[in-house]
Amino acid sequence: MAPRLTALLAALLVVAGCTPAGSATPSDFGVGSTAHSLTVGGLDRGYRLYVPDHVASPAALVVMLHGGFGSAQQAERSYGWDGLADGAKFIVAYPDGVGRAWNANGCCGLSARQDVDDVGFISAVVADVVANVTVDPTRVYATGISNGGMMAYALACNTDLFAAIGPDAATQLDPCPSPRPTSVVHVHGTADRNIRYDGEPGVGVAHIDGPPVSELNAFWRGVDRCAPPTVTTDGPVTTSRADCADGRGVTLITIDGAGHQWPGGQTVRGGADPPSPALNATSVIWTFFADHPGQAR
Repeated sequence: MAPRLTALLAALLVVAGCTPAGSATPSDFGVGSTAHSLTVGGLDRGYRLYVPDHVASPAALVVMLHGGFGSAQQAERSYGWDGLADGAKFIVAYPDGVGRAWNANGCCGLSARQDVDDVGFISAVVADVVANVTVDPTRVYATGISNGGMMAYALACNTDLFAAIGPDAATQLDPCPSPRPTSVVHVHGTADRNIRYDGEPGVGVAHIDGPPVSELNAFWRGVDRCAPPTVTTDGPVTTSRADCADGRGVTLITIDGAGHQWPGGQTVRGGADPPSPALNATSVIWTFFADHPGQAR
């Protein structure tokens, strides 16, 4: 691992006030799905980790962030990341939000009301995994649905840990004044009523609004110094793909008529719409991640 990243992640554990809750030895990070706990900022926090058999060494790490009202266990069950990791030999971490939500710059739920430092917590999760499993520092990624996708944007705006992010059915609430260039693939349905494609206030308890998806895509194309995008349409799926400086990319995948859901995943209780069969978001996001590693530091 690059010495700079190792030192940075070790420092994050200290800065976040993070200590292991109980004994966490490398043997706890074996093959399969395991549960882990950390104390971060005075709160006992948890995450799940999936390590496939014969995992690559060093391995890519995907941080999958559940949506509002979801959980680490639900995200692991619903979106198919473990099965994909078995074939591609990468690691998946599933953090748990406080009160089943994330504080993505003022939204959502108990986590936002208590101003929980979820950027610090998720950074500490990455540090904990890196301390116990051999991870490729150029291939650390974050993805998430809804409130979890908003959190992925917050991570891109406030850390330099992630080579790429893959938000689904999400928006960016963080003003993001000085983001580090980060590859972005965003998946969104045009009929999403919770986080609307046009940026108008959505239905649901949070009434989330934000920039229109097209403007958010343009923002990251500017950050990443991209060429004009190429747009293709295949049935209900329209893909706007831009190649950017230093091998980065910014892609927007729009699904006509799709609602607030994870395409190709399982039906999830708590306000999500039926998953669109138009594509498998897990496979599409992973392919984008695999094609867009970060720069060695």
